[in-house]
Amino acid sequence: MLILNFPKRTTKELMEDLYSRLMQDVRFEEGLKACMNCGICTGICPAAEYYNYDPRRVVDLVQTRNNDIIRELLKSETIWYCGQCMSCKTRCPRGNTPGMVIMALRKLSQELGYFTASEKGRQQFAIKRTVGDNVLKHGYCVVSYDVDPKTHPEQGPAWEHYYNHLDDSLARLGGELNGREGPTRRIADDVLDELKSIFEVTGGQELYDAIEEASEKKAEEMGMEFKKEGRDFEYFRHVVTADSGCHQCEPEDVRRDVYETGR
Repeated sequence: MLILNFPKRTTKELMEDLYSRLMQDVRFEEGLKACMNCGICTGICPAAEYYNYDPRRVVDLVQTRNNDIIRELLKSETIWYCGQCMSCKTRCPRGNTPGMVIMALRKLSQELGYFTASEKGRQQFAIKRTVGDNVLKHGYCVVSYDVDPKTHPEQGPAWEHYYNHLDDSLARLGGELNGREGPTRRIADDVLDELKSIFEVTGGQELYDAIEEASEKKAEEMGMEFKKEGRDFEYFRHVVTADSGCHQCEPEDVRRDVYETGR
């Protein structure tokens, strides 16, 4: 028996056809053909071993085509547990790829701002302000001079020493920070301009803007400081460090609230 217990919906939510939105994503079209709920994807999934995560259930929920169910999924922690290893693709007897379904769900969650409803989802803002901004500003996903040990204590003392002696460290390795050659070379302005144009044309910048807008709104709701640029402010530190410790517990998300079939 399917048990639904949803909050009051806004006019916007009532008008949304979320399944149709998912169908517009080629990853969803390629990733979900005809699931028979065998559970092989969950059996092979590394994330299911670590998190309270079940890709079989995610696919089953999406197949209901029920807007309320899909919306709660978009707001849940569940869709952010997948590591995108695509092990599921190699084993599914029907040729489905739950990992690609997850990718489509994540993108839709970002577009609609639902990602801010979950702890793991809110980390999308941190990724945008780090990897996302680095790509457009420097031409690299990660740049060594941008990985501050204060923000990334998990890097340990060896990284802190490297970071504090960056020029010397690079020189010893045969590199030059922002030089003309090598792995840390400066990317030419015309190349960066072309990269920005690609993001504009493909919708990447629009998605970045949606993440920024939804995150600023969430920060306001939480009463936290938010800045238009940079990372040295309360909301950024919160999304990077917050850990409820419940991601391996019985979740208070869509699986318990809207999915109860006895299987």
